[in-house]
Amino acid sequence: MKMPEPDAGVIARRDEIIEALSGMVAADGLIIDHDELRAFECDGLSAYRQIPMIVVLPETTAEVSQILKYCHENEIKVVPRGAGTGLSGGALPLADGISLGLGKFNRILDIDYPNRCAVVQPGVTNLGITTAVEHDGFYYAPDPSSQIACSIGGNVAENSGGVHCLKYGLTTNNVLGVEMVLMDGEIIRLGGKHIDAGGYDLLGVVTGSEGLLGVFTEVTVRLLQKPATARAMLLGFPSSEQAGDCVGGIIGAGIIPGGLEMMDKHAIHATEDFVHAGYPMDVEALLIVELDGPEAETT
Repeated sequence: MKMPEPDAGVIARRDEIIEALSGMVAADGLIIDHDELRAFECDGLSAYRQIPMIVVLPETTAEVSQILKYCHENEIKVVPRGAGTGLSGGALPLADGISLGLGKFNRILDIDYPNRCAVVQPGVTNLGITTAVEHDGFYYAPDPSSQIACSIGGNVAENSGGVHCLKYGLTTNNVLGVEMVLMDGEIIRLGGKHIDAGGYDLLGVVTGSEGLLGVFTEVTVRLLQKPATARAMLLGFPSSEQAGDCVGGIIGAGIIPGGLEMMDKHAIHATEDFVHAGYPMDVEALLIVELDGPEAETT
């Protein structure tokens, strides 16, 4: 992949930009040292790397607004960054741009059980939401494989999925509202604790926009009650085609599993060699089926 040629004019103004940004964030909110910038040179797609010109770490929505307004007026590129676990290159820095990290936005602001939702800052981890509510019998459904580390702001930006999205939907189906700062610094709110807002589905437009349309500074997510019963089954097949037919049969019977994954022979052997999970080695394909709720009790 060939990156665009950096704007030499912007790079020449680096010291000027650093001075301006230093007045907008705390002393530890600006990273300019070359070695320290290496920590931000890529996201989970580590085959592509680029040292950012500057990294800025705001702590408040007002700071994000001020930074974006300044960059917009001075024609400086901005790449928003969550936890940096994505595999799409969505947080890949630019040599003539600012990486805007949301790691300091890490608080859960409100848990509202009557309305089945939680209001969190974008730096809260995906799993952190479930951890905060599971003692009361609730959880947050979308579960990317990096859920222990990935941030909810990044999940919204990438419209992240996960095993449970077969039944419970992607991030876009589980986000009720956002506060976001547009690229010119304007602060707006879309959606909220209500189920459906009137008018155009602007929340659906910004979910999955990968930071192109703005930076999320607050997210309202849907909470689900944990099912009373859940169980997993492991099914082996002599061919991948038969495993695929089984998937079609399950869905065709009106059963929507809480989670459903398929592994071919190569994945089975690689996984077993690494973690020794006890997978059968004499099959060509495995289905891991998780049933929850009434299906788990009757199937």
